[in-house]
Amino acid sequence: MTRLTTNLPSRSAAWSSDRLGWLARVGDFIELTKPRIVMLELVTVVVAAHLASPRGIDGWVLWHTVLGASLVAASAGAFNQWLEAATDARMLRTASRPLPAHRLAVWQVVAFGLLTLALGAAELLLFVNPTTTGAAIATWLIYVTIYTPLKTRTPLNTAVGAVSGALPILIGWTATGAVVDMSAWALVAVMFLWQFPHFMAIAWLYRDDYARGGQRMLTVVDPTGLRAAGQAIVAALALVPVSLVPALSPFTGSPMIYGFWTLALGMGQAAAAVLFLVRRDDVAARWLLRASLVYLTCWMGLLVMVAV
Repeated sequence: MTRLTTNLPSRSAAWSSDRLGWLARVGDFIELTKPRIVMLELVTVVVAAHLASPRGIDGWVLWHTVLGASLVAASAGAFNQWLEAATDARMLRTASRPLPAHRLAVWQVVAFGLLTLALGAAELLLFVNPTTTGAAIATWLIYVTIYTPLKTRTPLNTAVGAVSGALPILIGWTATGAVVDMSAWALVAVMFLWQFPHFMAIAWLYRDDYARGGQRMLTVVDPTGLRAAGQAIVAALALVPVSLVPALSPFTGSPMIYGFWTLALGMGQAAAAVLFLVRRDDVAARWLLRASLVYLTCWMGLLVMVAV
């Protein structure tokens, strides 16, 4: 009896340790997907689907679209981290990721990326439609095969990344069967331009880390921040008229309300970009980052509210 009693704690501790190890491994695979990027993409997909079919999209179609898009996005995150493992190891903000920290092996990351890509593409092709599948695959290809390698080669990587960041609009839009018209392209253009103020703020805040990793962001190539601030201002100002185009779209039931608040949001973000140009310090960059997040959140919420 004494022997059995003394073994119980060790068995319990071993079970607890195994459970914690399993949960940690699951957490590593989740981190591999870049969950914040996946969530942003899925929100974009759902909003675009709602705008393309404001009277309602078939629930099962939307579910399969979200599931398929999330799997393809997860695969893109995994392959991105595989390709950037050496770079991530040199950067403070990414050194603890599963690959550079040696918590996952390369074969596990590649296998996970291939599996999620295959499952996501099959989900979209079988249960949604070929056009949506093509938009998802195009997003994956641009992000993994063009944007990721360009990050260590040229500051133009930001523009390429902005394309892949804008294409999820088409994933949600085409899932409804709607024609990709001027309204859809206007939304894509807004998402494309929005990413420049947003990312230039991030590029400034992490400029030293990007330099350590050999990433040729604009803030690394031009440490003064003038070019980064200039791009942020140009994109923020261009965003103002472009964001007003959806007011002319059939899905906008309250064009005056949409136009007023979108104009206010755009001018607020542009003002933050100007402040960043004038100061070019971390405080101004954080204000610009916050302004960009407020812009995107409120703009998407506004689109949903005014949709017919």
